[in-house]
Amino acid sequence: MRAFYIKRSLFPAALALAIAAPARAELRINELAVFLNDHEVTVHVVLFGAVPDAFQEGIQSGIPAHVRFTVELWQYNRHWRDQRLTVQLVERSLVYNVVTKEFRVTSLKGEVRPVHITRDVRDAQRVLSELRGLKMTPASALDPNAVIYARVNAEAALNGENTFLSRLAGTAEQTSRQSDYRTIQRVQ
Repeated sequence: MRAFYIKRSLFPAALALAIAAPARAELRINELAVFLNDHEVTVHVVLFGAVPDAFQEGIQSGIPAHVRFTVELWQYNRHWRDQRLTVQLVERSLVYNVVTKEFRVTSLKGEVRPVHITRDVRDAQRVLSELRGLKMTPASALDPNAVIYARVNAEAALNGENTFLSRLAGTAEQTSRQSDYRTIQRVQ
């Protein structure tokens, strides 16, 4: 009988943890588009809320913020599971230098671009959260009759730590979205 009371006493603590979780995530993917440009399949992604209000104090004290995009290109299959064609991982970081009062956006993985340095926080957030013209695969590698779509998983975290506890504390967020279905051939 005593074990019953011990287990029951743990219930309010678990309930308190569930209530303490944020009600809604600020991170969201607003624009997701798949294009056939110059004989290549490219993806455009715009992430809103990449630097939420909960991150501001940490960034102002010099803690870096990381954004990671995992972009997958899928082929739709009517009678079987969809087939993943390719995956691209793009990771960027935003660091505030307290001495020079400058924001520095650096590409860590998946792309080669120069370091963007600015004093405007909005400009730094724009560069951090826009992924334009990510080349996924050549169009010649795809079946001309195939129906394709993209899935994007975006993660934002202070100091690059995206765990259950960091999401519960409000220092990390994640979201995902799927694009519309597209065909390689022109529809007439």
